[in-house]
Amino acid sequence: MKTNSLYISSLKPHAGSLIVSMGMMEILGARFQKVAFFRPFIEKEHDSDIDFMLEHYNLDMSYEKAFSFYVDDVEKMISEKGIKKVFSKILEDFKALESEYDFVLCEGLSRDSFTNSIMQDLNIAVSKNLGTPFISVINAKGKSVVEIDEELAIENDMLGKQGCKHFASFINRVSDQDFKEVSEKYAREDNVFVLQEIAELDFTTLWDVLHKLDCEPLVSNELGLHRTIKRTQIAAMTLENYLSQMKEGDFVIVPGDRVDIIVGILAAYHSKHYPSISGIMLTGGLLPSDEVINLFNGMDKSFSIPLLHSQEDTFSVALSMQRVHAKIRPDCDRKIALAIGAFNASVNAASLAEKFLEFNSKITTPLMFEFSLFEKARENKKCIVLPESSDERILRVTEILLRRNVVNIILLGNKEEIEYKAQSLHLDIQKAKIIEIESSPLLEKFSHHFYQMRKKKGLSLAAAKDAMVHSTYFATMMVELGYADGMVSGAIHTTQDTIRPALQIIKTDKEVSLVSSLFFMCMDTRVLVYADCAINQDPNAKELAQIAISSAKTAKEFGLDVNVAMLSYSTGDSGKGEEVEKVKEATALIQELEPELLVEGPIQYDAAIDPIVAMKKLPNSKVAGQATIFIFPDLNTGNNTYKAVQRASGAIAIGPVLQGLKKPVNDLSRGCLVPDIVNTVAITAIQAGRR
Repeated sequence: MKTNSLYISSLKPHAGSLIVSMGMMEILGARFQKVAFFRPFIEKEHDSDIDFMLEHYNLDMSYEKAFSFYVDDVEKMISEKGIKKVFSKILEDFKALESEYDFVLCEGLSRDSFTNSIMQDLNIAVSKNLGTPFISVINAKGKSVVEIDEELAIENDMLGKQGCKHFASFINRVSDQDFKEVSEKYAREDNVFVLQEIAELDFTTLWDVLHKLDCEPLVSNELGLHRTIKRTQIAAMTLENYLSQMKEGDFVIVPGDRVDIIVGILAAYHSKHYPSISGIMLTGGLLPSDEVINLFNGMDKSFSIPLLHSQEDTFSVALSMQRVHAKIRPDCDRKIALAIGAFNASVNAASLAEKFLEFNSKITTPLMFEFSLFEKARENKKCIVLPESSDERILRVTEILLRRNVVNIILLGNKEEIEYKAQSLHLDIQKAKIIEIESSPLLEKFSHHFYQMRKKKGLSLAAAKDAMVHSTYFATMMVELGYADGMVSGAIHTTQDTIRPALQIIKTDKEVSLVSSLFFMCMDTRVLVYADCAINQDPNAKELAQIAISSAKTAKEFGLDVNVAMLSYSTGDSGKGEEVEKVKEATALIQELEPELLVEGPIQYDAAIDPIVAMKKLPNSKVAGQATIFIFPDLNTGNNTYKAVQRASGAIAIGPVLQGLKKPVNDLSRGCLVPDIVNTVAITAIQAGRR
């Protein structure tokens, strides 16, 4: 029986229900077009879990539809013997979501959120009345293995007695020393999952401070406010004494008139001999002079120290910091990646999904496609080399991918500089392998190998060594010789800088005559393939056929349907001209080389994509009106069309994805954003897994 809803809750607070909800949403997002998030009860006007889910996962629903009651109202209704009204309203709200969405993920409040006058566990009662399988989250923090086992047994017994369908239990926040024992104890249980305690998730950020305390930013940038606070430190001593007390991740509270401490912290922050603090809070309503503030404003934004100020005195601010609790916010990429990474490390997404769905749908949203990229890459984890480690975006991508456990990463560059920049940006890239090209023993080997490959073309050994010093050549040779499975470049290099080494070293596949590119065009409800929109300017008929065959192969690798439309300004035999004849010849060649491939051409775009137009122009075609792969006759048409569709429809264009090489190398645009690079690396890993 197909399950289209789940209910997640815990008996105790701070168990990590949101983390489990995030992990489940990742699984659901890759399989369902429309997912709703629902909390029967919330404590206050704006619930942080609802805010997070709606924004981070871009759920197509209003805040008001995501909950039924405030806790105070529920307790009042129950005290007046109105429990049936409570359940009826929740059921009504839930059913409304169920009729509108493909899956409803519910999250309850912890038992401690309600007063002792409510004897039953409302979450279990709601789950039972909704007919929704229940996921229990157990807070193992500070508990022994015996206590964890006892709590799990109590919950299982409680769920069984109340007739609630128990889907799974997540034992969360298990300590490092107990993690192995607890994991082994439940290894054979197919519905018990053990998640390790992640200390950083408990660290507050400067955003948390800003939202909780009465303070304002004096000098900051958006990324800096996501820095985590490991310790709060009052700096009221002399500078010499304070410097000896500094620790990594300190949030320093200092009176606003202690210029010596403030400037000293700034100097220490830029010294390699002192740890990197998270931020400074100036107290007492006192501010340094404009000259001192200019010191902070004049720093590179990537390395600046966030500076906050409060009207409260130092002691009051220090006390108030105890009320600041860590939150996972929608814009906190680091914590999100860490939480999802912890979930994925302990949960087999595929086996868990089999428990509740066999969902047949050809609808694929952009979010579903992006989720599926991570899932496919994680299934066959590969190693991707990124040669542009000097770019901040690459370091941020590295942290996200490593924390999400999607790929292994190799960075090329000066190890000390990379680690210093990552530390200054508060990024954790420790799991990345860093290679310094000029001191690497691989440099000599790569140079000789390149010389042997190209000496017949006149390349000298000295020129081969000069080439290998360049990061893109070195990275490409790593892929060729198996030290990495794929390469992604182009954030700071040109397309030619990326493709030229690949053509010289990796070369094209045996069955392919040229390298081409495609874009995954993520529309509202489906993913289309556009090719070639980035590489080949005016392909001839043979090259056009190769682009189509390569695109069909790539589409299959990513689980997309393959219906190829060879585009032209004419459909069927309605038009004449050199360009039409080229497309006709290319189509015939494809049918000869790949007789099983569904292909139609020449065909106009409207006839290829619109079933109504197709019925008029090509009524007997198996492709017309149902095309998924669109092959453009030249680069001018392809490049302009993909950009026009992207801007006019709001489609997400993922690419360009290079195809035709023996091993995967992919190019970035120099204006790419962090999410673009993350997607490209995942795509490269999937391509590597198919080789």
